[in-house]
Amino acid sequence: MEGADRERTDAGFKVRTPVDEARRILREAAAPDGECATGTERVEVERADGRTLARSVTAARNVPHYRRAAMDGYAVRASDTFGANERSPEVLRIAEPVGGTDDGHATADRVDPDTAARVHTGSALPEGADAVVMIERVEELDEFGEVEVEDAVAEGENVAAIGEDVEEGQELYEAGHRLRPSDLGLLRSAGYARVEVTQQPTVGVIPTGEELVDADPGPGEVIETNGLTVSRLVERWGGRATYRDVVTDDPESLRVAIQRDLTKDVVVTTGGSSVGERDLLPEVIDDLGEVLVHGVGLKPGHPVCLGVVEETPVLALPGYPVACIVNAVQFLRPTLRWLEGTEPDPHPGVRAELDRKIPSEPGTRTFARVQLEERDPGEDGPRFDAIPTRASGSGVLSSVALADGWVVVDDDREGIPSGETVTVENWEVNP
Repeated sequence: MEGADRERTDAGFKVRTPVDEARRILREAAAPDGECATGTERVEVERADGRTLARSVTAARNVPHYRRAAMDGYAVRASDTFGANERSPEVLRIAEPVGGTDDGHATADRVDPDTAARVHTGSALPEGADAVVMIERVEELDEFGEVEVEDAVAEGENVAAIGEDVEEGQELYEAGHRLRPSDLGLLRSAGYARVEVTQQPTVGVIPTGEELVDADPGPGEVIETNGLTVSRLVERWGGRATYRDVVTDDPESLRVAIQRDLTKDVVVTTGGSSVGERDLLPEVIDDLGEVLVHGVGLKPGHPVCLGVVEETPVLALPGYPVACIVNAVQFLRPTLRWLEGTEPDPHPGVRAELDRKIPSEPGTRTFARVQLEERDPGEDGPRFDAIPTRASGSGVLSSVALADGWVVVDDDREGIPSGETVTVENWEVNP
């Protein structure tokens, strides 16, 4: 590196903004009032998986909305089974069937005193019945049209009451809840065909760099991967990505590319964010709008640039693949949540014993990629060793793709010694 270029590089990051401070600044620019900034829409429940509720939801009806049998057996009046046991069963007449269930079994719509009606799990309880005797506790006397009940049951036993699962008017979910497949089933049961959700944040993803190609790289050329990775992360995190063609390192081309995507909720560029001769994006962003932060105290990936142009957040992520991913997780992911008026969920983690020391500089938040190796299980279940990956450079994409997660070394620590129990964050599992 020539002397002038070295001076420029060194001067560019004499001060690095702490990660938490950079996120605070970005949040104030992206969603200053903390409310949903993307708007809302109503969608069919079956299409709402992963979407964020715009309003709280209460049950529109009871679940179940009728008294139903919780077991296969016979619906009875509990008082008719008083004192019944194996030695001295109570004999009840089988109620006259009036129809059939979906599986072809005849059923009755009423149970009179000293009668019983065959029911199946989920069947509506006949009028007059208040309990169900399990089929295993009944001897059927087909030739007499009777049953011997060998077990006394109490009122309400083996019966799901109206609203036992969910009562009409009960609050199910608060605004901001991200819907899961099980939630969709409950919403359907509780009377919803459509729900109001926040609109998905839109993101323009612009890979930059004159060395990038789509295929068959020659000497000095590199396959474009950052834009692909970031656009797929956006989709996983609940946004809608527009993955643009590569833009070369030219100020006017970069300016046009950013302006084109100001109709999106967020603009993300990859590459060209540092202070080298071809790192033009911070200057372009500052000309179009305002650079909020340039240079953050994290590793890998400190040369990230966070700005705003015409009230649209613009995130210029570093070109090294690992640095790009780390910054996308730390800044782009929460931005998508803030635009929806919510907070990012914590990543799922596994506790493990660190196999080797992780070095780190005080004032820098380090994201160390590790692999997990299971040890002999203890009393509380599986135990793991966390083994830092040997290839740890910010340009080694395989060090992330083949890792099981990363260990975060906080800003105020000078590394983590071998043998310490750490949390391995699996940032790819949680959306």
